[in-house]
Amino acid sequence: MKVVLQRVSQASVTIEEQVVGQINKGFLLLVGICDDDTEADLDYLVKKISQLRVFEDEAGKMNLALGQVDGAILSVSQFTLYASTKKGNRPSFTGAGQPDYAQKMYHLFNQKLAATGITVETGEFGADMQVALVNDGPVTILFDTRDN
Repeated sequence: MKVVLQRVSQASVTIEEQVVGQINKGFLLLVGICDDDTEADLDYLVKKISQLRVFEDEAGKMNLALGQVDGAILSVSQFTLYASTKKGNRPSFTGAGQPDYAQKMYHLFNQKLAATGITVETGEFGADMQVALVNDGPVTILFDTRDN
Protein backbone atom coordinates (compact mmCIF):
# COMPACT_ATOMS: atom_id res chain seq x y z
CA MET A 1 0.00 0.00 0.00
CA LYS A 2 1.28 3.43 -0.86
CA VAL A 3 0.16 6.73 0.64
CA VAL A 4 1.43 10.18 -0.25
CA LEU A 5 0.69 12.45 2.71
CA GLN A 6 0.73 16.20 2.29
CA ARG A 7 0.32 18.55 5.23
CA VAL A 8 -2.18 21.15 4.05
CA SER A 9 -3.77 24.35 5.23
CA GLN A 10 -6.71 23.48 2.96
CA ALA A 11 -7.67 20.87 0.38
CA SER A 12 -10.72 19.88 -1.63
CA VAL A 13 -11.94 17.36 -4.17
CA THR A 14 -14.32 18.35 -6.94
CA ILE A 15 -16.24 16.00 -9.25
CA GLU A 16 -18.21 17.44 -12.16
CA GLU A 17 -17.94 20.95 -10.67
CA GLN A 18 -19.32 19.80 -7.29
CA VAL A 19 -17.13 19.82 -4.17
CA VAL A 20 -17.48 16.36 -2.61
CA GLY A 21 -14.88 16.66 0.14
CA GLN A 22 -12.92 19.47 1.73
CA ILE A 23 -10.83 20.20 4.81
CA ASN A 24 -8.86 23.03 6.32
CA LYS A 25 -5.75 22.18 8.38
CA GLY A 26 -4.77 18.55 8.10
CA PHE A 27 -3.56 15.87 5.73
CA LEU A 28 -4.35 15.23 2.11
CA LEU A 29 -3.80 11.51 1.53
CA LEU A 30 -3.32 10.06 -1.94
CA VAL A 31 -3.99 6.36 -1.41
CA GLY A 32 -2.85 3.51 -3.66
CA ILE A 33 -3.86 -0.10 -3.02
CA CYS A 34 -2.39 -3.27 -4.53
CA ASP A 35 -3.80 -6.79 -4.45
CA ASP A 36 -1.22 -7.92 -1.86
CA ASP A 37 -2.35 -5.37 0.73
CA THR A 38 -3.88 -6.74 3.90
CA GLU A 39 -5.77 -5.38 6.86
CA ALA A 40 -2.43 -5.38 8.73
CA ASP A 41 -1.14 -2.85 6.15
CA LEU A 42 -4.18 -0.67 6.81
CA ASP A 43 -3.70 -0.87 10.57
CA TYR A 44 0.00 0.00 10.27
CA LEU A 45 -0.72 3.10 8.16
CA VAL A 46 -3.65 4.24 10.30
CA LYS A 47 -1.40 4.16 13.37
CA LYS A 48 1.50 5.92 11.62
CA ILE A 49 -0.67 8.62 10.04
CA SER A 50 -2.86 9.32 13.06
CA GLN A 51 0.19 9.66 15.32
CA LEU A 52 2.53 11.43 12.86
CA ARG A 53 3.96 14.53 14.55
CA VAL A 54 4.48 17.08 11.77
CA PHE A 55 2.59 20.10 13.06
CA GLU A 56 4.50 22.87 14.79
CA ASP A 57 4.34 23.31 18.55
CA GLU A 58 4.70 26.63 20.38
CA ALA A 59 8.49 26.45 19.88
CA GLY A 60 8.10 26.07 16.10
CA LYS A 61 9.20 22.41 16.05
CA MET A 62 7.30 19.70 14.20
CA ASN A 63 6.10 17.96 17.33
CA LEU A 64 2.27 17.79 17.25
CA ALA A 65 -0.01 15.13 15.80
CA LEU A 66 -3.16 15.74 13.77
CA GLY A 67 -5.51 15.33 16.74
CA GLN A 68 -3.55 17.88 18.77
CA VAL A 69 -4.21 20.61 16.17
CA ASP A 70 -7.85 19.68 15.47
CA GLY A 71 -6.87 18.66 11.94
CA ALA A 72 -8.79 16.55 9.46
CA ILE A 73 -7.99 14.15 6.62
CA LEU A 74 -9.00 14.32 2.97
CA SER A 75 -8.43 10.84 1.54
CA VAL A 76 -8.30 10.37 -2.24
CA SER A 77 -7.88 7.03 -4.02
CA GLN A 78 -5.05 7.11 -6.54
CA PHE A 79 -4.17 3.95 -8.47
CA THR A 80 -1.52 5.89 -10.42
CA LEU A 81 0.81 5.57 -7.41
CA TYR A 82 1.46 2.08 -8.80
CA ALA A 83 2.55 3.33 -12.23
CA SER A 84 5.48 1.52 -13.76
CA THR A 85 7.56 3.68 -16.09
CA LYS A 86 10.40 1.24 -16.78
CA LYS A 87 9.39 0.50 -20.38
CA GLY A 88 8.46 3.09 -22.97
CA ASN A 89 6.79 6.41 -22.32
CA ARG A 90 3.30 5.23 -21.42
CA PRO A 91 2.99 4.11 -17.79
CA SER A 92 1.62 0.69 -16.93
CA PHE A 93 -0.75 0.35 -13.99
CA THR A 94 -0.78 -3.45 -13.70
CA GLY A 95 0.63 -3.19 -10.16
CA ALA A 96 -2.49 -1.41 -8.93
CA GLY A 97 -5.13 -3.43 -7.13
CA GLN A 98 -8.13 -4.83 -8.91
CA PRO A 99 -10.93 -2.25 -8.59
CA ASP A 100 -13.31 -4.29 -6.40
CA TYR A 101 -10.59 -5.23 -3.93
CA ALA A 102 -8.96 -1.80 -3.94
CA GLN A 103 -12.30 -0.07 -3.34
CA LYS A 104 -13.10 -2.36 -0.41
CA MET A 105 -9.67 -1.75 1.16
CA TYR A 106 -9.84 2.02 0.53
CA HIS A 107 -13.20 2.28 2.30
CA LEU A 108 -11.97 0.14 5.20
CA PHE A 109 -8.85 2.32 5.49
CA ASN A 110 -11.02 5.45 5.74
CA GLN A 111 -13.29 3.81 8.31
CA LYS A 112 -10.28 2.87 10.44
CA LEU A 113 -8.92 6.42 10.21
CA ALA A 114 -12.29 7.82 11.29
CA ALA A 115 -12.42 5.35 14.19
CA THR A 116 -9.38 7.14 15.68
CA GLY A 117 -11.59 10.21 16.16
CA ILE A 118 -10.17 12.16 13.22
CA THR A 119 -12.60 13.76 10.76
CA VAL A 120 -12.20 12.05 7.38
CA GLU A 121 -13.48 13.46 4.10
CA THR A 122 -13.06 11.53 0.86
CA GLY A 123 -13.16 11.74 -2.87
CA GLU A 124 -15.08 9.15 -4.89
CA PHE A 125 -13.33 5.90 -5.75
CA GLY A 126 -12.77 5.58 -9.50
CA ALA A 127 -14.11 9.03 -10.35
CA ASP A 128 -12.39 11.72 -12.41
CA MET A 129 -11.51 14.12 -9.61
CA GLN A 130 -9.93 17.55 -9.43
CA VAL A 131 -7.87 17.92 -6.27
CA ALA A 132 -6.95 21.37 -4.99
CA LEU A 133 -4.60 21.93 -2.08
CA VAL A 134 -2.37 24.37 -0.33
CA ASN A 135 0.63 22.34 0.82
CA ASP A 136 1.75 23.71 4.18
CA GLY A 137 5.52 23.80 4.54
CA PRO A 138 5.72 22.12 2.11
CA VAL A 139 5.55 18.83 3.98
CA THR A 140 5.12 15.72 1.83
CA ILE A 141 5.77 12.20 3.12
CA LEU A 142 5.61 8.90 1.23
CA PHE A 143 4.49 5.74 3.02
CA ASP A 144 4.97 2.34 1.38
CA THR A 145 4.07 -0.71 3.44
CA ARG A 146 6.58 -2.77 1.45
CA ASP A 147 9.37 -0.57 2.85
CA ASN A 148 8.47 -0.67 6.57
